[in-house]
Amino acid sequence: MPEMSYAEALSQALVEIMEQEPRAVLIGGAFGPLGKRFANRIKQPPIAELGYCGIAVGAAMTGLRPIVSLGTASFIYEALPQVLNEASVARYGSAGQLSVPVVFHVRVGIRGAGAMQHSAAPQPIFWNTPGLQIAVPSSPADAKGLMLTAALRSQDPTIFIDHTRLHRLRGPVPDGPTEVPFGVAQVKREGKDVTVLATSVMVPRALEAAEQLAREDGIAAEVVDLRTLVPLDKAAVLASVAKTGRVLIADETQKSCGVGAELAALICEEAFFHLKAPVRRVAIPDVPIPYSKSEEDYVTPGSHHIMAGVREICR
Repeated sequence: MPEMSYAEALSQALVEIMEQEPRAVLIGGAFGPLGKRFANRIKQPPIAELGYCGIAVGAAMTGLRPIVSLGTASFIYEALPQVLNEASVARYGSAGQLSVPVVFHVRVGIRGAGAMQHSAAPQPIFWNTPGLQIAVPSSPADAKGLMLTAALRSQDPTIFIDHTRLHRLRGPVPDGPTEVPFGVAQVKREGKDVTVLATSVMVPRALEAAEQLAREDGIAAEVVDLRTLVPLDKAAVLASVAKTGRVLIADETQKSCGVGAELAALICEEAFFHLKAPVRRVAIPDVPIPYSKSEEDYVTPGSHHIMAGVREICR
């Protein structure tokens, strides 16, 4: 199985999508070699997110399969009327008569000097909008596989969450069109003492923490990569909680009303009597992300925060 970076795996997915699906079109972004090979199916719009996202939604409704690259996640805020009030409701509002197979690709997270306006983590906004699928891959293989599934198979609008600090992460990627199903979590590391639920960039950080906890404390942490938020693999979450009885949720969104908050609520509602300790969350404090490196590092949830939380609930 060849090894490649997260960014290379995503690029490979786009090549395969354009080769296999003549209805696929790319809007925005820098697509490299694809620019010449599929020039008639690639559009470079002006800086007008509301307009070109609306065009993409309409194109999806009429039979095309657009992939929209918006760049930094905060740019999608300009297009929220189209994403949240048109794409998300069309399929339900038409009783399934309309399909909206559009993929909105955004780069999220604390990336280094992104500051307040370029370090957005808007996953909770999308999760609070019924009708949107949300992919949060953490590895090259899942980045490729989930993009293939969204662009080739889905009939619903998808938000593809891509953390900038994952782009150089390397890992094995299967040859050929290996799709990853939505709604299927993956246990990245087996454990019996505590469950660490993680998404996106927090998965490699959780694996680093789990390895160190095993070596230094003898704690066997089970790391569960959700891979998608919508649909959510609730069965996998609850099964792991029932197995370990202790839970830490690691996600790089703000703590209040974030991804961790929703998962904690789910566990408290449906697995409360399995718990041996309170659910802990590792997240961004409820502050804008500062530009200063030292301050940015301070608010970034890392493996050391995961280790500290696990040690507290396992003591």
